[in-house]
Amino acid sequence: MAVAGTITHPAREGRGDVITPFLSGNWPGRAPCYGGPMATIKKFQVTFDCAQPERVARFWCEVLGYVAPSPPKGFGTWDEYNLSLPAEDRDAWFSCSDPTGVGPRLYFQRVPEGKVVKNRVHLDVRAGTGLVGEERVATLEAECARLVALGGVRVRLLLADEDNESCLVMQDVEGNEFCLD
Repeated sequence: MAVAGTITHPAREGRGDVITPFLSGNWPGRAPCYGGPMATIKKFQVTFDCAQPERVARFWCEVLGYVAPSPPKGFGTWDEYNLSLPAEDRDAWFSCSDPTGVGPRLYFQRVPEGKVVKNRVHLDVRAGTGLVGEERVATLEAECARLVALGGVRVRLLLADEDNESCLVMQDVEGNEFCLD
């Protein structure tokens, strides 16, 4: 049940989770409200729409060193759990999290439509932090090679300019863009 002043994610209506508060006035068509009270939310998750949630989640586990949760109680594996569900509910979602608890949880949900256009939001995977020049590019290229072996796709290398260090644009196993920087 949504609470006044909140928006409930449509896929989670009635589940009691992922209710996102918003500031009055910070709404489409209105100027953002800055300088107001500090937000109380410190944790967030990143949600991916995808065709094969577990496949995409396991790719990101390898990219980020994240871990998948244990299967639900009573099941030895996620495959056993999925086989217990009606066919239309199998592989509907998956998640993974930072084992240190520092990074955000990643949630992957199956949607019927495929990816059509460039992402409006993407992840920057910080592989070359603090490195510059050829050392940075070599580090990005090495990480790119590792991720290509996992099913990622190299898109293009953007070399350093006067304002930005080099970064490497990639896609995950379903075509979602991300940067190695």
